[in-house]
Amino acid sequence: MLLPTAVTVATTSAAPARPKALTAYRPFWAKRFGPAPFLPMSRQEMTALGWDSCDIIIVSGDAYVDHPSFGMAVIGRTLEAQGFRVGIIAQPDWHSAEPFAALGRPNLFFGVAAGNMDSMINHYTADRKIRSDDAYTPGGVAGKRPDRATLVYTQRCREAFKDVPVVIGGIEASLRRIAHYDYWSDKVRRSILVDSKADLLVYGNAERAIVEIAHRLAQKKPIDSITDVRGTAFLRKPDDPALAGWFEIDSTEVDTPGHVDALLSPYAEVDTTPGAACAEGAAEPAAEQPVRLVRRALEHQGARAITTPRDHTVIRIPAYEQVKSDPVLYAHASRVLHLETNPGNARALVQRHGDGHIARDLWVNPPPIPLSTPEMDHVFDLPYARAPHPSYADAQGSHDVATKIPAWEMIRFSVNIMRGCFGGCSFCSITEHEGRIIQSRSEDSVIREIEDMRDKVKGFTGVVSDLGGPTANMYRLGCKSPEIEAACRKPSCVYPGICPNLKTDHGPLIKMYRRARSLKGVKKILIGSGLRYDLAVQSPEYVKELVTHHVGGYLKIAPEHTENGPLSKMMKPGIGTYDRFKAMFEQANAEAGKQQFLIPYFIAAHPGTRDEDMMNLALWLKRNGFRADQVQTFYPSPMATATAMYHTGLNTLRGIHRDSRAEKVDIVKGDRRRRLHKAFLRYHDPANWPLLREALKDMGRADLIGNGKHQLVPTWQPREDSGYQSPRRSNSTPTKAAAPAAAPKKGRMLTQHTGLPPRETGARPAPRKPQRPGGPKR
Repeated sequence: MLLPTAVTVATTSAAPARPKALTAYRPFWAKRFGPAPFLPMSRQEMTALGWDSCDIIIVSGDAYVDHPSFGMAVIGRTLEAQGFRVGIIAQPDWHSAEPFAALGRPNLFFGVAAGNMDSMINHYTADRKIRSDDAYTPGGVAGKRPDRATLVYTQRCREAFKDVPVVIGGIEASLRRIAHYDYWSDKVRRSILVDSKADLLVYGNAERAIVEIAHRLAQKKPIDSITDVRGTAFLRKPDDPALAGWFEIDSTEVDTPGHVDALLSPYAEVDTTPGAACAEGAAEPAAEQPVRLVRRALEHQGARAITTPRDHTVIRIPAYEQVKSDPVLYAHASRVLHLETNPGNARALVQRHGDGHIARDLWVNPPPIPLSTPEMDHVFDLPYARAPHPSYADAQGSHDVATKIPAWEMIRFSVNIMRGCFGGCSFCSITEHEGRIIQSRSEDSVIREIEDMRDKVKGFTGVVSDLGGPTANMYRLGCKSPEIEAACRKPSCVYPGICPNLKTDHGPLIKMYRRARSLKGVKKILIGSGLRYDLAVQSPEYVKELVTHHVGGYLKIAPEHTENGPLSKMMKPGIGTYDRFKAMFEQANAEAGKQQFLIPYFIAAHPGTRDEDMMNLALWLKRNGFRADQVQTFYPSPMATATAMYHTGLNTLRGIHRDSRAEKVDIVKGDRRRRLHKAFLRYHDPANWPLLREALKDMGRADLIGNGKHQLVPTWQPREDSGYQSPRRSNSTPTKAAAPAAAPKKGRMLTQHTGLPPRETGARPAPRKPQRPGGPKR
């Protein structure tokens, strides 16, 4: 347990009681209206449904796609199933409050979310350049949502109807629930709940919390009284009497000894004579009696109870005013937060914002209890239209050309089979949002969705693009023991090695694959989600099944790096595990008589990565024949563990101290160094050669400059520009006018993938170039 002071308070670790099932609530009276074909986006649609008002209005930065991969649709349909009338305001014009009043005054509350992505990540690249498109907008048009959309939308909702409660949620609110480092302004910002002035924040998977909130508000309970719902955060005055009865653990400092209660003597003898006093050093009793240990109240002032109920224990983390100016305390607060993410044992957190009369305490309740399989089935079996709202359609009623929504196209023929991830990768925020406990649907529910997609979705050709989730092969995996799972505080179940208590049986997933591909009308089922290959190697049968039937030529996996330094900060397995999976993949290919390829992904500029690490990765890429077109530069997203490392320079995976015991992390900051790390990943691009030559000389590795097979970059530079343009260039604004791309030379390899052989074009080999001066003579 991470505590900076010697605190004597212990907390009971009983697992939380099973919450009320989503289907156990008495429906709201409006259920008589039945489900809507689409949740209404206009007063005309409300009238057609027979509604005079909406009970709840959801405001979102995404276009409305009625599909279970879109958050507004999931929350809207879940609330509809409870009997509430739900309207949608999607991508409103935020320059005035008028669009936010388009559906009238909601009877219960506004639900506000920035969309499926954080609005800042949606707008800016990892280099802080403005993106020129938006995958969640018809036609991919950029600019349909503001920066920090949750703040702007909340303000406009207040202007439209100042007395209506506002509940914020979605990934933007979820990952900014406490004071957090903001990469775009390069400073620590307050909790988004403080800045937005919303009434309540819902984080993580929101179904359970939002249903409870809606029913309480429908019962006319004030929103200020909703303080006990898991997965929510709220603000209160420090002396609010409604929050009395909590046991507080002070964790606002590090390396400072705290108050230590006096220990009772285990040799205190007890006089069992009625009325006799029990005191250490009392006179010897007349008859010989056994020694007994008796719990008694501690006598000194300020003593606290020895044991406190975990559900009434709160950890006070450093205040916003402390963490914004003290990197050590920021790192400490981040570490405490990440250790309190297991729903089975997490305690509430409290963080002070402001001083004096404006001081407010931010309370963050423990994470929500994961949905059971029947509850997951209930959510995914709701009557989704599985299509964009008709208002986005073109004149032909299609969503395929000018009005195409790229994010919808990506998941149009895919099926989500699970939620959560226990990988714990430090650069990823899935654990902090969806949780590390896997929530799986039943096989029957997945099959029903495939059949529904086959029969109802326009354009289905028989190919299912993905059966997956955050990680494709974590379906029904989890801890062998519910008791161990409820007590565990490890951030990852697979790092530094696979936990012996983790079930790695891929049998249920294999069974579902076989049943799904046997369905009538289904020709092919691909696996498009990322694969956790260190789990896959535990099941050779799964690898064989995957390679034989579910790979469409290329399989994406993410070793992320080859060197142990950065891998240890990422919490990823060593490259040897990748080699083992590659051998199994190639063997399965040979047995199936197929030629398929692995597409490995790597991250540049991750905290803990030295220049030498990137050089070694580039050499590994060259030895293995990989030429990466799409490369990732580390993006410090809010609340991720790696982001805390980036901001503080400390390894928050270990204990935080102010002295030499604290582990420092090499942080890659500055445009030049970030460009260098990215250039190592694209060592084959001539545009990167001058930068790489300079860096190799500075590193004392000029021996890697030359025209030899084992050297990284050549000594010569082509006269003309290479003509290379990133396939994702359209997703960001260029720094200068791009030169027109030169026509490819005859026989030049053209591919958007990595590690693939040249195309067979039938062209003659290019003539051999004349030898440069100084080269070997014939």
